[in-house]
Amino acid sequence: MNYNGHKVLTAEGGEYDLPEELRHVMAFLDDGRLLVSKSHTFNPHVNAFVGKLERAGKHFQFVTVEMAVIAEVYKGAQAETKQAAHSDMQKVAFSLFEKAVKLRASDIHIRVSGRDRTKILFRVHDDLELVGEDTYENGLQLCTTIYHSMSSESDAVFLPQERQDARISDKDKLPKGLDGIRIATTPQVDGNVMVLRLLYNDTTENLDLTSLGYEKHQAEDVDVLKKKPTGIIVIGGPTGSGKSTTLQRVLASIIKESMGRKNVITVEDPPEYPITGAVQTPVTNADGDEARSDAFQKAIRAAMRLDPDVMMIGEVRDSPSARLAIQGAMTGHQVYTTVHANSAFAILNRLIDLGVQMELLSDPSIVSGLICQRLLKVLCDHCKLPLDSAEVQKRYKESDIDRIMRIGRLDQIFVHGHGCDHCRNTGLTGRTVVAETVATNEELMSFIRNNDRLGALEHWKRNMNGMTMLDHAVKKVLSGTVDPFQAEDIVGFLGTS
Repeated sequence: MNYNGHKVLTAEGGEYDLPEELRHVMAFLDDGRLLVSKSHTFNPHVNAFVGKLERAGKHFQFVTVEMAVIAEVYKGAQAETKQAAHSDMQKVAFSLFEKAVKLRASDIHIRVSGRDRTKILFRVHDDLELVGEDTYENGLQLCTTIYHSMSSESDAVFLPQERQDARISDKDKLPKGLDGIRIATTPQVDGNVMVLRLLYNDTTENLDLTSLGYEKHQAEDVDVLKKKPTGIIVIGGPTGSGKSTTLQRVLASIIKESMGRKNVITVEDPPEYPITGAVQTPVTNADGDEARSDAFQKAIRAAMRLDPDVMMIGEVRDSPSARLAIQGAMTGHQVYTTVHANSAFAILNRLIDLGVQMELLSDPSIVSGLICQRLLKVLCDHCKLPLDSAEVQKRYKESDIDRIMRIGRLDQIFVHGHGCDHCRNTGLTGRTVVAETVATNEELMSFIRNNDRLGALEHWKRNMNGMTMLDHAVKKVLSGTVDPFQAEDIVGFLGTS
């Protein structure tokens, strides 16, 4: 609250907090100047304030000015007050980010409601946990500060009643361990919601997919795909299934194994994770779905002209980008991309929906690989409970126990425990991949060409060592790694594939 370097004592929240109507006509500064509107020098309220200063023995200098000057004084005071509030709230936000990183949260949800106050939740091991509550006003201020003062958007203005996207990229505003934070907002009844996706800078020397949960033979399938000079490899799965992490490791391993001799170019909206040695190109200057689609297509075309050996297209989201990805695979490039699909072979259905011709999809020289994955919660070894315990079985229906018995002995199967010090009382220690990997060939694709999806699936399982995500989940259940009932929430009833 300064005016020419001096504090405005009559600003809102100041030592002499005046009603708003009086702040239009006078302002008292800490150097003793009493600024009064020229047209209000004899105003009784002004005279009353002067008398108050005199009775308090305050020294002051009566200065008459235009009302516009007084308005500017308070405007500056308000801006400084807001800046101070933003500065304090930035510390709150940074502390929130640090806490989330410590718990390895994937997302932060800030739900601001006039009805239910503000609730802050972390998504940890795929579950939402309530970590704090606050007033509606503080929640709104927190969202405003994160969007307006911490995001990388130029001239970003937070509009609670609109859907907005932004990103925090400034490393000074991020705790150690984060490469960025993706911001998405939406209005809700009586308030707004802000969801922050935490993008960890997990650059690791261990690029082996088995450390993510892939089986050895699945990782070998991916190695085969990496060695193909052309063709598209598509990774499917829902949002939050770890597709980007897998892609990061695959591309990083290509760069490492080629000793940097391959030109790896990515087109992302926006880039999520750093890939050392890759040229990562963002999609820029795009507001709205149509503009973003156009910008994405232009970025893909531009990448094709940059002499790539390997291209990664962050996500095929519409017909034009799908056709461009296939075009890249047909013109001598190895292309990686992602789609939302529920199984490896369902990726083909998704691409058909996006307008790609069956003639192209069934050509193994064009579609060289299909990968699909989900993430399952990993049980804490210190507090997980055996399912053969009569006490534990009381939690579940008899029909559920009977179904699980079909996949293996109950003394080999464990369920979620009560939590302990080793797992922060969550009963969980992380997540692991269950996946399907398909390295296509002419015989397999002949089934697809003849529209025999079931035949393709059976051929892949019987003759190509194929393992469905359901079978992969069963294997992890029988190893005591995951809870069978939690697995069923993700992949469906076990033992039915």
